Amino acid sequence: MLTVHAAPLVLPVGAAAVERGAVAVEGDRITALGPYDEVAAAHPTARVRQWPGVIAPGLHQRHAAWLLTRCYHPDPREADGLGTDPLSGEAFARLAGELDATRWAGSVRRGLQQMLRYGTTHLTGPFRDPAVRTAVSRSGLVEVPAAQSPVVPQSGPEGGPALDPLAEGLGLPGSVHAPLVTGARADFAVFDVPDEAALVAAGAASCVVTVLAGRLVYRRR
Repeated sequence: MLTVHAAPLVLPVGAAAVERGAVAVEGDRITALGPYDEVAAAHPTARVRQWPGVIAPGLHQRHAAWLLTRCYHPDPREADGLGTDPLSGEAFARLAGELDATRWAGSVRRGLQQMLRYGTTHLTGPFRDPAVRTAVSRSGLVEVPAAQSPVVPQSGPEGGPALDPLAEGLGLPGSVHAPLVTGARADFAVFDVPDEAALVAAGAASCVVTVLAGRLVYRRR
């Protein structure tokens, strides 16, 4: 089924922003991108999803291996004892000896879910840990070879990276894997901000929707 995703602003990256824009998706591909009126007129039977803010390419998490293998992502049921933020550094080292295979696999899955909440669609590999490799494969997130991922500074707690790819300070063009273009795989996110400057300032925590290969995989409630 063809779906038209519309928003007050589309930021393709590499091309001019489109006010009151839209991205048409069929299967896992972008079939059209442009002003909403034109896209909707060309696809009169399409399902239309109206989103707030901006549509932008999905973000690229270049520190995924670190975030998935050197952090523990607590289960909500552990919040009273461990909090809700990822545990790294000394806190992770203290916990590591207590992690059996089931608990470790759960942490990895939750880490990937957190990345989707930040509009992430691409991850730098390789992933050598079997649990991580399996979870990434099942998630549908795109693994990008390290050779295609420039080294960027780490900006998270404990001297490590942040879940938010925009926190690296590279702006939107430096935080995505590829621009939105017709014919490309439909990997994009929607952020509840008015424009690109506001997105960079607010960060990817402003994400309200993540679309992966044309599928709606995250929507803020």
